[in-house]
Amino acid sequence: METLFLHVCCGPCAAYPLEHLRADRPDLKPELWFYNPNIHPRVEFHRRRDSLAYFAVRSNLTVDFSPPYEATNFLATLGSAISPPDRCRICYAQRLAATATEATRRGYRLFGSTLAFSRHQNQELLIEEGHRAAAAHDLEFYYEDWRPGWRRGHKIAREMGLYHQNYCGCIYSELER
Repeated sequence: METLFLHVCCGPCAAYPLEHLRADRPDLKPELWFYNPNIHPRVEFHRRRDSLAYFAVRSNLTVDFSPPYEATNFLATLGSAISPPDRCRICYAQRLAATATEATRRGYRLFGSTLAFSRHQNQELLIEEGHRAAAAHDLEFYYEDWRPGWRRGHKIAREMGLYHQNYCGCIYSELER
């Protein structure tokens, strides 16, 4: 069994991918990592983290929540690139590069992200940045389009009473909604 080091953005986006992996990819053992420096404000970061922790307990999963809240670093990295798709590319690049770095540090060769579940994320940019991060670390980026499970994932999240956010997390997406 191979470990899939999986960046997790939130509980609702993790529900379907993890159900799918358990059912259809028993050869992969997901190890979950919550790294989301884009989320603003801090209270939103904590809501998403706590909801994911609740989901993990209910689903018998372990999540590494050790990365700290780093919104200032994210905003500094963005600079003046505050409009999509530029800010989205930077956001994906930062999170996937950090995930690849952590996967390498832990000795894994395969990493992915639950961002591949969201109909609101730019999947083409996500794939590009995933492959870029993989190449920089001599790893493999695992991408599976989990968007067909959108309704199922949200049904699971609703049934569990998970907090469901209505913006991607960054201050600019919050201002645009």
